[in-house]
Amino acid sequence: MATDSGPEAKVAKLDSSEGGDYDNDTQRSLEDIDACQNEIDALNEKASEEILQVEQKYNKLRKPHFETRNALIQKIPNFWVTAFVNHPQVSAILQEEEEDCLRYLTKVEVEEFEDIKSGYKINLYFQENPYFENSLITKEFHLATSGDPASKSTDIKWKPDMNLVHRHATREAMGMNNRKRKFGPRRSFFTWLIDNTDPSADDIAEVIKDDMWPNPLQYFLAPDIEVEENGLDSEEEEDEDEEDLDEAVVEVGEDEEAEEYDEEDEEEEEVYGDEEGDEVEGEEVEEEEVEDDEDVEGLEGEGDDD
Repeated sequence: MATDSGPEAKVAKLDSSEGGDYDNDTQRSLEDIDACQNEIDALNEKASEEILQVEQKYNKLRKPHFETRNALIQKIPNFWVTAFVNHPQVSAILQEEEEDCLRYLTKVEVEEFEDIKSGYKINLYFQENPYFENSLITKEFHLATSGDPASKSTDIKWKPDMNLVHRHATREAMGMNNRKRKFGPRRSFFTWLIDNTDPSADDIAEVIKDDMWPNPLQYFLAPDIEVEENGLDSEEEEDEDEEDLDEAVVEVGEDEEAEEYDEEDEEEEEVYGDEEGDEVEGEEVEEEEVEDDEDVEGLEGEGDDD
């Protein structure tokens, strides 16, 4: 909640700010704005408290459904490792040996504390496996006494020569010797699990808590969904291609018909032109014959006169 000293401190800061003294109207307006802002902040804090209560209420209502879902998931082999492999951010740090190890993962659970703001746990349940003795590995996030985020992880009891963290570190060291890597060694799933150096920047934990845990089914089914979507897309593309082809055929047909019409017109023009030429030549011949006849008749008339 806001205290009475808050506005006084803010107004004092305004009085001492660079730019000289404010006139009375400006100063009064600034104080009114500051008082209004304090009321808004008080409402925001109250809203946060009520939202927290709503979240706590619905977390309790969701819990039995999460338990039922987990019981059903355990009937499906390799459910969680498949979901992890299909998630882009988790799969980016998942090594091949770790993928095999996660085939023994039977249950994932995100458990939020009663006071949601104070933290949560990620619980990973394993069946008997050749890698470690633990049946439960937990990574917990909470607020330290200083108020800063903190985390801690279960100590993994690796079986002889099966420590995946050491194996990954060895491979990375050999890779670093063979080539220069600009950003240093890469993370793996189990190095993330035991790493508690910077809880405030733990992106994988946030992904599991806020993305995978609410609906892991979407990532288990991700390849099938992609195939269906690609199938639909390809069918649509094929339909579009067929439509384009039909349009192209129609256009070609129209062009061919237009060309045929043009050729026929040209042929008709040639025929008409030839006929007209013949008629003109005929008329010229007839005129010449008429002129010849007239000349003959004129000569005969002159003979008679003589």
